[in-house]
Amino acid sequence: MVLATWQIILIGTGASLFAGLATAFGAIPVFFKKDISDKTLDLLLGFAAGVMLAASAFSLLVPALNLDPVPFGPKFELDTIWLVVIGVVIGAVFIDIIDKWAPHEHFISGPEGKMSKRLAATWLFIIAITIHNFPEGLAVGVSFGNGDVAEGSVVAIAIGLQNIPEGTAVAMPLLREGYSKKKAFMIAALSGLVEPLGAILGVAAVSIAQFFLAFGMAFAAGAMIFVVIDEIIPETHGKEYARLVTFGVIVGFVIMMFLDNFIEPLLADLIGPIT
Repeated sequence: MVLATWQIILIGTGASLFAGLATAFGAIPVFFKKDISDKTLDLLLGFAAGVMLAASAFSLLVPALNLDPVPFGPKFELDTIWLVVIGVVIGAVFIDIIDKWAPHEHFISGPEGKMSKRLAATWLFIIAITIHNFPEGLAVGVSFGNGDVAEGSVVAIAIGLQNIPEGTAVAMPLLREGYSKKKAFMIAALSGLVEPLGAILGVAAVSIAQFFLAFGMAFAAGAMIFVVIDEIIPETHGKEYARLVTFGVIVGFVIMMFLDNFIEPLLADLIGPIT
């Protein structure tokens, strides 16, 4: 069965919406629990970081490197490795620029970015979460862009999986900072809804022009790796639970590696050849 471009975009966006809503699911404990320990929060974020790293490696970079060279005219082809290298670097630089200029706030390091002192704390948190989640949606989008529903589904499952503890890790500190339960839940839930926007851009660009496939997958991977190293790891290693967080990262990495290398073939068999 051959899928039209609009069908691929619709499937990719729907999968990203599903992954984004997992953040709201992870925020549900704010209605039943007044607080959560720093140890648990750091462990949850470490797990999310491990999933993101493995998704970047196995679901984005490895498939991108296995793509055919991109033709530029009748006599020249650009080897995929160069598109991947360029994509990773530009993806990281892109998030770095946004991180430097967009006002946002971290729970440990405090406010960052231009004009951060002029915005309310709520908006600083919302912007920080947006910066974090956009590349995740982009990753889901480009994974569906080549029409491989099984591969895209695994990435969506992975992003949804790491969004659950991330939702808890976002909502609980907001509760601790004095936000109401409803407001903390809504901020965490809305943060996940940023991801379909990234997915629409990613899947549309790749579906319309296959040239962007390798580059787009590498771009999303570079952006997520940057977020993990620059945002999540420092946030979770600022206290006394760094070793525990490290094992959390490893567990998340292993689970995502299993999903990508075991679940994806099963999904491919169930779904059948869709292009």
